[in-house]
Amino acid sequence: MNTPARSRLVAGLALVAVTGLSACGAGGGDSSGPEADDKGVTKLVVGASPTPHAKILEFVDANLAAKAGLDLEIKSFDDYVQPNVQLAEGTLDANYFQHLPYYEAQVKDRGYDFAHYEGVHIEPFALYSKKVKDVSELATGAQVGINNDPSNQGRALELLAKAKVITLKAGKDATNATVYDIDQNPKKLQFKETDPAQLVRSLDDLDVAVINGNYALEAKLSPTKDAILVEEAEGNPYANFLTVQKKDEDNPALKKLDELLHSPEVKAYIEKTWPDGSVLPGFVA
Repeated sequence: MNTPARSRLVAGLALVAVTGLSACGAGGGDSSGPEADDKGVTKLVVGASPTPHAKILEFVDANLAAKAGLDLEIKSFDDYVQPNVQLAEGTLDANYFQHLPYYEAQVKDRGYDFAHYEGVHIEPFALYSKKVKDVSELATGAQVGINNDPSNQGRALELLAKAKVITLKAGKDATNATVYDIDQNPKKLQFKETDPAQLVRSLDDLDVAVINGNYALEAKLSPTKDAILVEEAEGNPYANFLTVQKKDEDNPALKKLDELLHSPEVKAYIEKTWPDGSVLPGFVA
């Protein structure tokens, strides 16, 4: 991965020495958030999933940030837990990896005092297989990999329900369904709940698996070329957005970063970089 010189992509689980944060990012505590240095530049430490989130941030850092008075340090995370933990602890100024249902579940379960801006992009969920080319080919008792994250599990189940592979109980949909809410399962499919990051690696051992967009991208799987079912983009509520501490919601530098993420340049970058539709802009520039 070609990382811009000004952008430092570091391992999200590495120990970080945090010093002198009040004026150069990762404010935390009771400060008013990240502030500009004596040259008028504000450093922002942003946590992100490697693909596509960090790549989009790298584009912003290399092409748009300097003119806006920003300097981004991008920390890459391979899981969905640490970006919020470190944002709450003040190690990060913002994170960019999650959609609204996951965000709401995390805030409710962990008591985070967060705020978020509008959606930037969508990664359609898709069903992949190395054994069948159509869901109609699934045998009785076939093994289906599905993520064990409640906020995404319903999304995967609704994808299967819309394809008439299963049905869900009344009142259950992408926002609240779990494997216990399956009503009819005519092929007696066996659902294997798995950590989202492991689903790609488990694909050889499964008949099919519903895989999160960012992990599919990292494995070079395309929803339009490799998947046998793809989530619809229109009306999709799963756009990923920039999340900040509630106290920093009106911070000028963070608002400026969000503005850049919704710029025509970023929209064009997303469309050019992922022309197969594996990443879609979640806004109209």
